[in-house]
Amino acid sequence: MTTYDYVVVGGGTAGSVIASRLTENPDVTVAVIEGGPSDVDRPEVLTLRRWMGLLGGELDYDYPTTEQPRGNSHIRHSRARVLGGCSSHNTLIAFRPLPSDWDEWAAAGAEGWDAAAMDPYFERLRNNIVPVDEADRNAIARDFVDAAQTALDVPRVDGFNKKPFHEGVGFFDLAYHPENNKRSSASVAYLHPFLDRPNLHIALETWAYRLELDGARATGVRVRTKDGEERLVEARREVLVCAGAVDTPRLLLHSGIGPRADLEELGIPVAHDLSGVGENLLDHPESVIVWETHGPIPENSAMDSDAGLFVRRDPESAGPDLMFHFYQIPFTDNPERLGYERPAHGVSMTPNIPKPRSRGRLYLTSADPDVKPALDFRYFTDENDYDGRTLVDGIKLAREIATAAPLAGWLKREVCPGPDVTSDEAIGEYARKVAHTVYHPAGTCRMGAPADELAVVSPDLRIRGLDGIRIADASVFPTMPAVNPMIGVLMVGEKCAELLAATSDERSGVR
Repeated sequence: MTTYDYVVVGGGTAGSVIASRLTENPDVTVAVIEGGPSDVDRPEVLTLRRWMGLLGGELDYDYPTTEQPRGNSHIRHSRARVLGGCSSHNTLIAFRPLPSDWDEWAAAGAEGWDAAAMDPYFERLRNNIVPVDEADRNAIARDFVDAAQTALDVPRVDGFNKKPFHEGVGFFDLAYHPENNKRSSASVAYLHPFLDRPNLHIALETWAYRLELDGARATGVRVRTKDGEERLVEARREVLVCAGAVDTPRLLLHSGIGPRADLEELGIPVAHDLSGVGENLLDHPESVIVWETHGPIPENSAMDSDAGLFVRRDPESAGPDLMFHFYQIPFTDNPERLGYERPAHGVSMTPNIPKPRSRGRLYLTSADPDVKPALDFRYFTDENDYDGRTLVDGIKLAREIATAAPLAGWLKREVCPGPDVTSDEAIGEYARKVAHTVYHPAGTCRMGAPADELAVVSPDLRIRGLDGIRIADASVFPTMPAVNPMIGVLMVGEKCAELLAATSDERSGVR
């Protein structure tokens, strides 16, 4: 078949949800266009603790970062090239977005996306979301939790999804199966049980390079198979673009949907002038502080970063304004570039900016769809340097935790930045030079109100000014949630599926 009711571009986190929900109706046909292979029977993908081995490998699109005058220009942004998308590639830390995150979206023009409207979608998720299992709770991670609670006087959290929080320390909730460390990714939860549905067609290792438009209506997508064959896959009803915060705007721009001047400069025919495509590039930057331990760390773990901390420094903040992941490994990839050496045994804390204020941009440098887009995150360029100051505070708080029992007993010495780096200026310079990403790009096709000139989609996820096409992935985020965003993306997929069902009912006259 080359014609389906719906064509889903991207079999990732949101795309898996939408395809699964749509095909619950046996009368609806769906094609999923996925650029990577299947994750079925691939233990290197399905085993959660093997996630780091996927970074930079054959299943990673591996996008570089443009020159960052105030940050680290060497950051590689992993984007998964496999069924399940980044939920087949990441650590599966599972946070329900905080009420303040959803309400911020609604205030930014995403009507109907407030906390009261969005909370029910969390309960619909098929993923197995559970706290890190007792057997996976490494002794040093347990001692980190105790030390942080003592040093910072924050509450211990047993299940971050039980109720909203402003601060706290504890083991994360993960989307996994503790008995065998298997992922409960979007593909595992939403597609694997239903691969035999006759109305679901998944085209693997098939790359979408241009949307097909008939005037202002999207009618399908041009794709290239792994054998190099090019074909048109048509949609009777709608095209759903779920390719993520990098490849969704990339596909739009190569289809002539985006800022007129930028497209004309590259010789791309303008199909629809839409200035916000690629703007508002968001991320959760983090830095790292590393300690050498007195000896080896116990082997048990779910994925080597099983516990974390949230702090609210500003009492006026709607939610946490500083986060840490605690890594049971010495995470020194970026410090080594500055001359630091990786210790044989060690741990790391990664101060993270939950609500970053810097905004970047994604843009094309070539009309050739095979050329990767440029990702300019403009890290640490926000006015008043809020983002940079957050990392300085984070390094200082990490040192306080490291001196508290029982964690202090494990630690031999601070490796980087090192105890001699003490001034705010020196800490800040180090923190920015070794800054990394938590792989959370978002916002490049943001949702907004009709008066918002840079909004790409309306609250029903339709691309403004076009028919028959919606976007559902992290690119529609107006602002960054304070927590890891995967659950938010799954909930976007659930809401999109419901919007499509409602449209279908209207079309058929169902009331």
